[in-house]
Amino acid sequence: MTENVALKVDELSVHYGILTALSQVSFTVDDGEILGIIGPNGAGKSSSFAGITNAVKRTGSVRLYGDNVDQKSTQVLARKGLRRTFQQNSFFSGFTVLENAMAAFQVEQGSSLLTSIAAPWVEARQRHRCRADAKALLNEFGVDSRYHDLYPDDLPHGLQRSLSIVLSYGAGARVLLVDEPAAGVGGDDLQALADLLRHLRDQGVAIVLIEHHMDLVMGVVDRLLVIDRGNTIAYGDPADVQRNPDVLAAYLGRTA
Repeated sequence: MTENVALKVDELSVHYGILTALSQVSFTVDDGEILGIIGPNGAGKSSSFAGITNAVKRTGSVRLYGDNVDQKSTQVLARKGLRRTFQQNSFFSGFTVLENAMAAFQVEQGSSLLTSIAAPWVEARQRHRCRADAKALLNEFGVDSRYHDLYPDDLPHGLQRSLSIVLSYGAGARVLLVDEPAAGVGGDDLQALADLLRHLRDQGVAIVLIEHHMDLVMGVVDRLLVIDRGNTIAYGDPADVQRNPDVLAAYLGRTA
């Protein structure tokens, strides 16, 4: 651990009626670190993201760079730099790839209604800058200019998954929660996805990665958290966690 703790989660619990999806799960992730979260289907992995972003009712405590954000809405958290992706691609329908990227910037750079009416030249200048920033973002993260005028649904599946991460990062997320980006991805696309995650880490982004594809997980994560039936069963160095008897039992139905 370093002193640059980006996200600190303490005893996070999520309940859906009488069902306990997550029970007192705790972890931290630092700037420039990738924490992996793995576990069998239904373990509570995605519920952890929903709880962290206050998308569902939960108990426990979440701190973003030391500040308690338990009462902050998902939208406020996004403006503070805590953002997430979803298992299913989520793009603005009818917008090109470039326009989707511009929309990600407009959340932070957009003009007010008053500016649009009283000073349209200012809005035009801001839109021009936003377009340039969006192009630069896409190019930096491997979405080549030949794709910019296409619609996201027309991209190859692997590139769609990478684009989802890039758009969530937007103008500069500080903590990024990435939910199963490798679903349906393999070969060169999987390598490109790993390179993208490493590049974000090198930019100092704190990443929490939920993933079933163990080749990707073991290739990029710095620490690993395993949950099963809502409970933490292992947490720490990836190699040590992978040999943990409880982890083997959860995944393979046997003890080591």
